[in-house]
Amino acid sequence: MLVTENFSLAAATVAFAQVVLSLHRSLTKNRMTETVTSFQSLGLSEPLLKTIAEQNYTQPYPIQQAAIPAILKGNDVLGIAKTGSGKTAGFVLPILESFQNRAHAKNRHITALVLVPTRELAMQIGAVFQTFGEKLPRKVKTLAVFGGVSINPQMISLQNVEILVATPGRLLELISFKALSLSETRILVLDEADKMLNMGFADEMRDIFYLLPKNRQSILFSATLGDEVDQINKNQLRNPVRIEIEEEELDIELIKQTGYYVDPDRKGPLLRYLIKSREMKQVLVFVSATRTADNLVEKLRKNGIDATAMHSKKSQGARTEALNKFKSGKLNVMVATDLASRGIDIQFLPFVINFELPRSPKDYVHRIGRTGRAENPGEAISLICPEDVHHFNIIQKKMGKRVEMMESYDIELRGF
Repeated sequence: MLVTENFSLAAATVAFAQVVLSLHRSLTKNRMTETVTSFQSLGLSEPLLKTIAEQNYTQPYPIQQAAIPAILKGNDVLGIAKTGSGKTAGFVLPILESFQNRAHAKNRHITALVLVPTRELAMQIGAVFQTFGEKLPRKVKTLAVFGGVSINPQMISLQNVEILVATPGRLLELISFKALSLSETRILVLDEADKMLNMGFADEMRDIFYLLPKNRQSILFSATLGDEVDQINKNQLRNPVRIEIEEEELDIELIKQTGYYVDPDRKGPLLRYLIKSREMKQVLVFVSATRTADNLVEKLRKNGIDATAMHSKKSQGARTEALNKFKSGKLNVMVATDLASRGIDIQFLPFVINFELPRSPKDYVHRIGRTGRAENPGEAISLICPEDVHHFNIIQKKMGKRVEMMESYDIELRGF
């Protein structure tokens, strides 16, 4: 069995795999319906095709249609595609396929390296490798490594690892301890390269490139092709196959949008009133800062509402546990910042509440798009204080849709 070892977090990777796989299945509008009708035409072997069928993948997404054959041929690939386009399986499947005819590497010499910006993404990708590699004849050991947890178990778990999914900082730490070598790496994947650069990993990425063999296959995925990403493309990729998937407009027609005018001192009670009076389950509440998230959770708990916070200052173990409980319906309310929320993808999320508005209209649409998925209705509620009115009007104008606004001043909030 292909193993993804995340020590105390190992059980959580299965849940993350289901998150990623259900997200892929829900994006039906991006699937190919013309020249490619099945994965059989992409050059994958029968064991992989069997697992693909068991995971209810029927047709490849556009990026998978283009990337899988190119990667199988050994070409470098430059993919411009947004998160949720299906790119993870687009490189996981051909990499696993390539290992079926590849000799085992020397111990602690990584054959395939997947570099990612965040811990959550590392875990998700590691779990997808586990899911698709489970029934392959040639067993491949995969490991996801990231900061925020002890490095010692990761060093031990690197024994006989062939595919490594890593964040840049932790990878360089492990290399400094001589826990692994990149001298024989044959495949490099840079996933969400623009986000890695935006998070300040440019120096770490250059250090990693220096340690990699020149003769390798390089695969770069990015949501945008800015100057820095293009420079990596020119310096690290060789005549890449370019794949660009145009971003489709998010369909927000299934999302019922409502706004409540409220004074700042009544905002907390109004949130609790809405959750309790409407008996809401699985509510994702967005705030702008970690301190707000913690304070809001404390107030919700004091009022008998099961809630937890999801933000960057939480330990990885706490974040994983909270996400699993929320996804399974055992946790009523998740209060999240925009950065931390990127690991939260639930197919049937009924409610999103903007306790605080995001800075940009695009982020607003991203937030409310967490509900109303897979042709299931959802509801997005925004709490609008007087100082928010102008900004919310701009959001509505950019979105091209008016939100139904209601007064909350006549709602009796005593006791909430």
